[in-house]
Amino acid sequence: MTKRSFIALCFTACITAGTHDVFAQKKTIDQRVDSVLKLMTLDEKIGQLNQYSSKEEVTGPESDKSSLLLEIKAGKVGSMLNVRGADRTRRTQELALQSRLKIPMLFGQDVIHGYKVTFPIPLAEVASWDLQAIEQGSRVAAIEAAAAGIHWTFAPMVDLSRDPRWGRVMEGAGEDTYLGSLVAKARVKGFQGKGLGNTDAVMACAKHFAAYGAAVGGRDYNSVDMSERTLWEWYLPPFKAAAEAGAATFMNSFNDMNGVPATGNAYLQRDILKGKWKYTGFVVSDWGSIGEMVNHGFVKDKYEAALSAITAGSDMDMESRSYTANLAKLVKEGKVPVALIDDAVKRILRKKFELGLFDDPFRFSNTQRETEMVGNAQHRAIAKDMAKKSIVLLKNNNSLLPLSKTTKTIAVVGPLVKSEDDMLGFWSVGWPDNSDVVSQWEGLQNKVSNNTRLVYAKGCEVSDTSHAGFAEAIAAAQSADVVIVSVGERREMSGEAKSRANIHLPGVQEELIQALHATGKPLVVLVNAGRPLVFNWTADNVPAIAYTWWLGSEAGNAIADVLFGDYNPSGKLPMTFPRTEGQIPIYYNYLNTGRPAPDDDKPSNYRSGYIDLQKSPKFAFGYGLSYTTFDYSDLQLSKTTIGSNDSIIVTFKLTNSGKYAGEEVVQLYLRDEVASVVRPVKELKDFTKLLLLPGESKTVRFVINKEKLSFYNAQLKWGAEPGRFNLMIGSASNDIRLKNKFELK
Repeated sequence: MTKRSFIALCFTACITAGTHDVFAQKKTIDQRVDSVLKLMTLDEKIGQLNQYSSKEEVTGPESDKSSLLLEIKAGKVGSMLNVRGADRTRRTQELALQSRLKIPMLFGQDVIHGYKVTFPIPLAEVASWDLQAIEQGSRVAAIEAAAAGIHWTFAPMVDLSRDPRWGRVMEGAGEDTYLGSLVAKARVKGFQGKGLGNTDAVMACAKHFAAYGAAVGGRDYNSVDMSERTLWEWYLPPFKAAAEAGAATFMNSFNDMNGVPATGNAYLQRDILKGKWKYTGFVVSDWGSIGEMVNHGFVKDKYEAALSAITAGSDMDMESRSYTANLAKLVKEGKVPVALIDDAVKRILRKKFELGLFDDPFRFSNTQRETEMVGNAQHRAIAKDMAKKSIVLLKNNNSLLPLSKTTKTIAVVGPLVKSEDDMLGFWSVGWPDNSDVVSQWEGLQNKVSNNTRLVYAKGCEVSDTSHAGFAEAIAAAQSADVVIVSVGERREMSGEAKSRANIHLPGVQEELIQALHATGKPLVVLVNAGRPLVFNWTADNVPAIAYTWWLGSEAGNAIADVLFGDYNPSGKLPMTFPRTEGQIPIYYNYLNTGRPAPDDDKPSNYRSGYIDLQKSPKFAFGYGLSYTTFDYSDLQLSKTTIGSNDSIIVTFKLTNSGKYAGEEVVQLYLRDEVASVVRPVKELKDFTKLLLLPGESKTVRFVINKEKLSFYNAQLKWGAEPGRFNLMIGSASNDIRLKNKFELK
């Protein structure tokens, strides 16, 4: 029998007995991948590197639907995004199985902070500093998405960002590398569960590789310019953590870095990710980013873009159509080795086998499981718990909060009081019916007693320039015992392509707060947003402020629980809040200078500060209040001098000295006093969250070893240097309660 006859016989067997049964005879996934690859033509291989969006649920430029259907049937589409629902994914997969080799497609979706049950935006979740809860949020999102036929989410975003003007800070973990790395691991573990192949797990996608969060001017898609040491020490670790946690895929970023677009950046994708880190998953471009290298001026056309991207290590082309139009020609001309195509295809096929799609292409498209899992009550309860933990109490003068449920009259004022869609935040999946979202008004109604009267007035819209609604709002306030004011951003004001040069409260909202404050009534302000905002007058004059972000499906109930004391807020800020945009970028772990500003934070000449503004932030990284108070005492170090193989045991006593049970996020910071490169004034190196009853004390224990003292030196070598270190433990980066020193020999 000739080789050609044998292959033809295999094709017949695939069609009659089922492609998946034949491939399943192989012992390992790699062997099964190789068996498929050997049967594929060059066009079919290139098809696997091609991802399109469904025209019916597109988030970018529309695809040609009729052409798309033909390409799917021809086996020229490896993946689709924005196809969701058990029925719809099944019908679309059936089209793929009409292809010659019947290779199933992957279905991807932006499941960023929940599927049907929407959780707080990712930045808000990180404010909980509760890694288990963050993991559980991603777990619920995966369960619901997988039940709706989805195989792959384009999350987590692990970009570090120090610029709140950038709209996508809402999607990340804030400004700190250590915290961001732990969150990256938690989210990957949550999405992927016990492993790919389980029908409650979806593939995670660590994005955007790399340094996207450092876009110049906070402008989305903008250039990034940084040293390699900054890249390695601050921006890469969360990606490395995601890779080590087993993230199935990576997504490259829109930006150029030091003049080379990330999509065509071999240093990032070949040298670091697939080289040094030995990453075995696959890399997908961001939407159209391969073709957009033409706009960068990095390549002349999509032909050169395809050459650059595949050579640099981008395995799948999302929506730019650069690969399908040009890769075959590039191979035939000898400019792209077939081995590069094969490597990319194998990475993608391997994930399809790991998901079990070759054995059963419809295993995720189960309508009964979808009905049971999507939007169920248990998931809503978990979302409510996460929402409560995400709220940050910024101010509570004279213990105005918690409020009494028997307060006679409460005025509830502001443009976001009755909003439902805004509570979902940016990147919610977008269901046509959001009537199950609990607004703040509904949450308050659910909480207060029958003897309490709620009085509502909008006051203004979010971006109003008119004061027309002020009179009604003032009248409502004057009739009440206490006033709750809900202000902030609309959901479309933070997110992708939502950079803002002015991050003050929009419109006349702060003027509304001033007018209500003038009534003399006790005032509680809720700030709803996807980023740190500037609201200096409110911060200085209003007695009680809670930062409520966008909290998702259960927002109203969670906020009511906090306002009335059924939950004691425990959130801490994962980003620094500036006093004004002129301070940006601003972050807690800055480098000291030869002329540091004075400790009293007063404006000064010939110091690294401002002559017209103190250098400190309005609210610092790690800051957040509680209804109770915590005392730190009895700091003990097991030793004050260690060698490179030793560790120090740090212990101290934490006491709840207030009247309420509460959780405290205890934060450990270190500073290397003298090093071969300038080190930050402090770095978060550990934290823990503890629940204490009133009067209860617990001993907190941290371990400091060489790894916690290490950094990248000027030669990009990772290690610790001998010297003296400052140890700082406290309730926030600017609220250090205990200090000591130790030395590394």
